[in-house]
Amino acid sequence: MSTSALSFGSAARLYDSIRPAYPAQAVARAIGTEPVRVLDLGAGTGLLTGVLRAAGHEVIAVEPDPQMRAVAAERHPGTQVLAGSAEDIPLPDGSVDAVVVGQAYHWFTPQDALPQIHRVLRKDGVFAPMWNVRDDRTPWVAALSGVIGTEGYGLERAWQYGPVTPWFTEPELALTEHTVTVPTDRLIDLVRSRSYYLTADAAEQARLDREVGELAATDPALAGRDSVEMPYRTCVYRMRRA
Repeated sequence: MSTSALSFGSAARLYDSIRPAYPAQAVARAIGTEPVRVLDLGAGTGLLTGVLRAAGHEVIAVEPDPQMRAVAAERHPGTQVLAGSAEDIPLPDGSVDAVVVGQAYHWFTPQDALPQIHRVLRKDGVFAPMWNVRDDRTPWVAALSGVIGTEGYGLERAWQYGPVTPWFTEPELALTEHTVTVPTDRLIDLVRSRSYYLTADAAEQARLDREVGELAATDPALAGRDSVEMPYRTCVYRMRRA
């Protein structure tokens, strides 16, 4: 796991307050609707954990960053929140029915993580990485991405994180569209919760602050509004244990 993957801890509470959760429909597409035992791997502050729990699943959360882990434990009392990583999962063989990963698989080292995920899954278990991706088909969102960079985690393109065989079947993509209400004056907080911002130097952070502020003040879809609907596409890659 890279250093950038561990950059979020300093902004754990900001991250938790501004990042979007995941739509229940996307979770259902990932692992079905029957309650199962699920590992939320790279769980962060537990945004996906909360959706899984609300759907009736038994959840174990594993997260390497202690500050993110502390927020997850606080948010979800009664849930096992364990220290660990995708490359070293602290669970017995065949102990979960499904492994889900929200906004984190791109930080994993696949050649080490995939055998570990395979190991902890029961026979025919499901592995489902997913991402909330800003929908740049909306003009003001495209303008925001022009400032801060795009989020391209597959979508209509093919799975881009390397082969999953012999551990898993080929991924099947499902897309769910949804919106999240964001206070306009907190768009910069959404940016400040990104690893790119957290690891940037002071000059680059200042540029991002300035240009996002200018966009919020001048774009016709944003200017003078207290809040805005941020459109997302949640992309789920579902595969079976081979």
